[in-house]
Amino acid sequence: MHVTLVNVSIKPEYIEDFIAATRENHEASIREPGNRRFDVLQSGQVPYRFLLYEAYASAEDAAAHRQTPHYFKWRETVQPMMEEPRTGIVWNALFPKD
Repeated sequence: MHVTLVNVSIKPEYIEDFIAATRENHEASIREPGNRRFDVLQSGQVPYRFLLYEAYASAEDAAAHRQTPHYFKWRETVQPMMEEPRTGIVWNALFPKD
């Protein structure tokens, strides 16, 4: 399983707009072939910090996600809301196995 953890820091005045845009992306992403999980987390201590947990069956499935219309829409919509560029770190899931 191919996992990417994406850290996002949003300007505080855009929290609700970011959540709405990310909900749309989440709903479409979980319907993609190869998607295993697409979790959206908000920090309990710093409400403008978010973590996206994106799990796909393969690196190819994750790459295909980044070519979808809903991903492009999300990226363009939320980019001006960010305090700093988002960061993504790729992980290889050991447990659980598919």
